[in-house]
Amino acid sequence: MPKVFYTQPGGSERVIDAAAGDSVMSTAVTNGVTGIVGQCGGTLSCATCHVYLAEDDLKYFDPPTEDEDDMLDCTASDREDTSRLSCQLILREGVDVHVTVPDEQA
Repeated sequence: MPKVFYTQPGGSERVIDAAAGDSVMSTAVTNGVTGIVGQCGGTLSCATCHVYLAEDDLKYFDPPTEDEDDMLDCTASDREDTSRLSCQLILREGVDVHVTVPDEQA
């Protein structure tokens, strides 16, 4: 069972046991994690699920697609090299994931 470590801007961390195949976003929404909302519906309102993926965890995911890359330009917070859309981070068995919620979403 993968775990997702959600760090808030103030440094508090919440660890959630997740299910392989779920996304970082769906796990957050199901468990009421502050700062991540699943209201996209395929639009470019990506300020609701933007996260910073821990550098050590980048190796577990493919690079962003062109669509994700474009949508990341629509976030309210500053984009960084580790910026990802939490809806695109699909969890795998045995892989724990660490993300930080941007200040603007907290």
